[in-house]
Amino acid sequence: MANPEDQTSVRKTSVFEGVTGYHWLVVIIASCGWLFDCMDQAIFSLARESAVNELLRGSEEALKKAADYRGYATTSMILGWATGGIIFGVMSDKLGRVKTMVATLLVYSGFTGLSGISQGMTDFIIYRFLVGLGVGGMFGAATTLVAESVPAGFRSLALGSLQALSATGNILGALIAGHLVQPGQENYWGSFSGWRILFFVGVLPAIMVVPMIVFLKEPEPWLKARAQVSSSGSQAKVGSLSALFTHPRWRHHAIIGLLLGVSGMIGLWGIGFFSPELVSNALKGEPQEVVDRVRSNGFALQNVGAFFGMMAFTFVASFLNRRIAFLGSFIICLLTTMFVFNSLRSASDAYWMLPMMGFAQLAVFAGYSIYFPELFPTRLRGTGVGFCYNTVRYLAAPFPILMGYLATHVFSGSAEPFRTAAIVMSSVYLIGAVALFWAPETKGKALPED
Repeated sequence: MANPEDQTSVRKTSVFEGVTGYHWLVVIIASCGWLFDCMDQAIFSLARESAVNELLRGSEEALKKAADYRGYATTSMILGWATGGIIFGVMSDKLGRVKTMVATLLVYSGFTGLSGISQGMTDFIIYRFLVGLGVGGMFGAATTLVAESVPAGFRSLALGSLQALSATGNILGALIAGHLVQPGQENYWGSFSGWRILFFVGVLPAIMVVPMIVFLKEPEPWLKARAQVSSSGSQAKVGSLSALFTHPRWRHHAIIGLLLGVSGMIGLWGIGFFSPELVSNALKGEPQEVVDRVRSNGFALQNVGAFFGMMAFTFVASFLNRRIAFLGSFIICLLTTMFVFNSLRSASDAYWMLPMMGFAQLAVFAGYSIYFPELFPTRLRGTGVGFCYNTVRYLAAPFPILMGYLATHVFSGSAEPFRTAAIVMSSVYLIGAVALFWAPETKGKALPED
């Protein structure tokens, strides 16, 4: 349980008291790094079908397994995401938050671009794993930088806004994809397929490296913690997974974070991000151009809902508390996901149901950005956040494949196997709700230290 010595209450002040122009700059640049990270994720989700279909061309037997290959590519990226989150989380504690943000940005944008030159499924899947490394590292570096840089009263609003703005990246990716990719059609831009151009667009966020290097500085708490640990001769304790798990308090927090993360991550990547396929299922028999338009617009609207869901979570967490915000979100996630996968039957349904599902499923991700940095001391904060937010992806990685397996084999006898599989998998949200019984409340508390 929480140690009272490290959980002194923060004096109640105005949310914006002490906030300077530099604090806003930190929030804006860190938010942009995570925003473009999410844009690259959306690009993959919307280019996945076209890319796999083209890369499998010429092999009728392989084309029959296109759904499996889409699952393999998604799982590869999720595994890379988990691995990168751990590696870069440790790196952010040892080398610094800003340096780590720069490294992750170059990795995810560079390998997104290389995905556009894939010649087969093998190199495509490898590139997706390498993209995942950078994607996984950005969240921990950005959230710890913001948490340690801004005044305590502004922290939850700044972190919740950072996560909410990530929905803008998903929307941007959906809008760009709507002009470049039509999964059911042969679409070329010059000598390149539309999906290849879409991945090339994913290189552009690399320009954010310049403002990161020029304007950002390492936060004072990290500099102080590094100096203290260095002077005591125990440098190995900085960014150490073993230190995270040998201390009973940090181990308890890490396990709670892992359980909370499992629910949201599996719910989103194992179910929610199959909304384009749900639209295709609902609009069977419609002209392909109609299906493509609804898929793209529906995904964009799903992320409009996500923005408002994350802002709603931020306000509940800020003005009530973190545990209430999480509990309400998990309950809404369960009910909304089951309803949408059961009831979405038309284009008009997609335009109001997908925003509702985005509101529910992405709201909890604001909680991760607010809550996870509040669970760990400065010397282990990047490691702890990286562990909680990304290790769960190892657990989530099989679920895109499981979705296809359940639909193809377990529920193949049902009238609508794809929908049935998604509804059954929605029960994963109960894990997070139950874990809250043991979760510490962090609202109004200072960031913990040893």
